Amino acid sequence: MNLRNGSYIAIPSILNVGSGILKDIGPTLMAHELDKVVIFFGNGLIGMFGETVLESMSRAGIEVLSYCELDDVNIDEITSIAFTLPNTTKAVIGIGGGKVIDAAKYMGFLRQMPFISVPTSSSSDGFSSASASLLVDGRKTTVPAAMAYGIIVDTYVLKTAPERFLYSGIGDMVAKITAVYDWFFEVEHGVGRINDMAVMIAKKAVNSFVRTPFKDIHENLFLKELVDSLAMSGIANEIAGGSAPTSGSEHLISHALDKYSEHPNLHGVQVGIATLIMAIVQEHRDVRVRQILTDTGFLSFCETQNLDVNDYLDAIDRAPSMKPARHTYLHEEKYRARAKEVLLTDPDLKRVFHLT
Repeated sequence: MNLRNGSYIAIPSILNVGSGILKDIGPTLMAHELDKVVIFFGNGLIGMFGETVLESMSRAGIEVLSYCELDDVNIDEITSIAFTLPNTTKAVIGIGGGKVIDAAKYMGFLRQMPFISVPTSSSSDGFSSASASLLVDGRKTTVPAAMAYGIIVDTYVLKTAPERFLYSGIGDMVAKITAVYDWFFEVEHGVGRINDMAVMIAKKAVNSFVRTPFKDIHENLFLKELVDSLAMSGIANEIAGGSAPTSGSEHLISHALDKYSEHPNLHGVQVGIATLIMAIVQEHRDVRVRQILTDTGFLSFCETQNLDVNDYLDAIDRAPSMKPARHTYLHEEKYRARAKEVLLTDPDLKRVFHLT
């Protein structure tokens, strides 16, 4: 725990990343005296991982008060479920993708119970963030939540997830390069204030990831570095008291796509493409960004996604309205014009969008 403005900063007490560790989830939780739990699985995941998880809990002497699959992120429904959890619950566990992680995370926040994050894909840093993406009045909305008490990631399980989720995680991680640079830019223009510790952690996270040697993105070392770095990103946000260390103009483009595009793609896919655009606009580490997106196969994957360049051009124009209180590069018209020029003329991006 550290202090920020007189209040405590939450950091995970459990961070366990490795191959085959899901079978040890019970002993891991019992070591922290979390002996009565409720478990929420993503759709179809009880059949895949339920036996492993429940046997591990039983072996460790943990009482599973209830378990079920959950695919609902409507805030009213999640709130209702949260207040039906037994009062004896010691921890709320979410096992699966973004939906169930966000739902379980918000329940833990509402009930002030430890939340254990067990992602089965590496599509974004959401498993480590102190916020949740839920449906409020039918619209996807980011709401406050709590930092996970524990993060448990089985890299063997990650390999079973569809490959698009891995590419999404790569895109979301590389985005920290442009996000931090945007943060400095807006502080130079009188908006916000830099937190040096948050900057250091965000930089260390992304630099560790992009410098990881690999031959195949499915290698355990690569997956572990990706997950570790995504987890560190969540901690950087917690220290900063906001998302500035990990979310800049590239994320605003993705938010605009989510809101206005008829066919939005995975968050990290959109963010990764926007990161290459903004790195060129910022004239900051664009060579490194291009290299990692090329070497991992991210850009080749994006070529298969039938992306509409007009959606991205529109999203660049709409980006400032996503967070009008900020002042990223895209909040200035000249940089929006440059971003659209890059989108239409960069050779790699022209291949992604099949522009002749």
